Amino acid sequence: MLRVVGEPVSCDCPACSDPDFDPEQAFGELADATSELAAVDDPLDAEIGAATLLAICSANGAEGAVADLISHFESRSTAGTLAMLLAIGSVAPGDVGAAARAAAGRLARAGVAKPVWADEIAAPVTVENCRRVFDLQGTASMLVCSFQRAERGHMLVLSVDHTDCDAAVDVMLGEAADLPEVLKEMRASGRKNGLDIKTESMEPAELRWWIENALDARDVHDAEGADDESAELFDAEGPGYPVLATLVRARMAALPESDKPPAPHGGFAAAPALAPKRTKLAGPAPIYQVKVGLKGATPPIWRRLEVPADVSLARLHDIIQAAFGWNDSHMHVFETPFGDFGVADRELGYGSDKSVTLEQVAPEVKSKIRYVYDFGDNWQHELLVEKVLDRDPVVRYPRCTGGRRAAPPDDCGGIWGYLDLIEALKDPDHPEHRDSMDWVGIDDIADFTPERFDAKSVNTALSGLT
Repeated sequence: MLRVVGEPVSCDCPACSDPDFDPEQAFGELADATSELAAVDDPLDAEIGAATLLAICSANGAEGAVADLISHFESRSTAGTLAMLLAIGSVAPGDVGAAARAAAGRLARAGVAKPVWADEIAAPVTVENCRRVFDLQGTASMLVCSFQRAERGHMLVLSVDHTDCDAAVDVMLGEAADLPEVLKEMRASGRKNGLDIKTESMEPAELRWWIENALDARDVHDAEGADDESAELFDAEGPGYPVLATLVRARMAALPESDKPPAPHGGFAAAPALAPKRTKLAGPAPIYQVKVGLKGATPPIWRRLEVPADVSLARLHDIIQAAFGWNDSHMHVFETPFGDFGVADRELGYGSDKSVTLEQVAPEVKSKIRYVYDFGDNWQHELLVEKVLDRDPVVRYPRCTGGRRAAPPDDCGGIWGYLDLIEALKDPDHPEHRDSMDWVGIDDIADFTPERFDAKSVNTALSGLT
């Protein structure tokens, strides 16, 4: 039953505008159409069908009709209606999804044939490869991830317009295996258009926060009657934004929730204020044991460093450069819960890293921040505060107490370029083997030891910092 609150509004759905509309006939036609869902191989196709149905009801202000549809589908007791109920149960939120799953369960127990993908659609969904690809001009972002369910994976790309209240623009789905190539094409397209492109990894909760804020902003615009064409349920390329947005919201439920509150419409939430710097009266700062890991490296590449907690981020930049053997020839930024810090740049939104200390942005054990070096190669490092230690008066800080593997050489094309470089160097028959040897500056492949970590060499480099 539909409940009207407030002033009545006009509705152009068939039930309201067509005097000859027969709901039983319409429900029957829908039930007949579900037979196709029982025959598909990929449950994603069935979910798109269910999302289409939900989007149609939402577009016509008839969300309450979904409950009637669920009841009607169950009464038909066919393989197709069972498939539709499973799909609705996968994509519909709250009580509606629960009602559809319960109805599907009753049909299955009554002996109605289940689709081949019934177990797969009920399997837990996991997410990986969470990334944001964006231009440093601040105009747009691509929120990217891949989902895995049972033995099948697919990727999600949601575009965000930062010049339009950070609203979602479009959604793309595809095969998970295509994600590396899609990311490569995004970067190439941006640079072709004269944009400075950056890619950053995200935690699943952070990705959910960004995507849900973008979807919410788009909902506000659609409710205000924005671009009607963008609200088409289907276009020449397949399902339109309203259908895919319904599916995306269902996928977000598989991700952990963020601790951050939703952003206000028209702009993401401001970063919290920094705590005051340590004063002389507080005494010498303790020592932070920090693990610095290079994101995306397999096997892992990391360094364990001991640094004064009140070290400036600018100084920490120098320390990381020395610890990883980078040559400090590119831009960098520290991404923290309190804002981004590097060489001060108003257009990029960077505060000065000279005036901020590590303990201000990582105030306790288990605090994490991100350090990005070279926005082209996009070397991302995750910094984790592992321990807070007392100062040892006989130790000279900073120092390196552990690590794994040699760091990649500067300017080798990022983590993917480094993997290609290793492949070329190790294979004498590789067409780029000789050029790679010359580029690295070695005559004997035995001199290339990516698995080697030398703490003594790192500490020698750290001791040379001025």
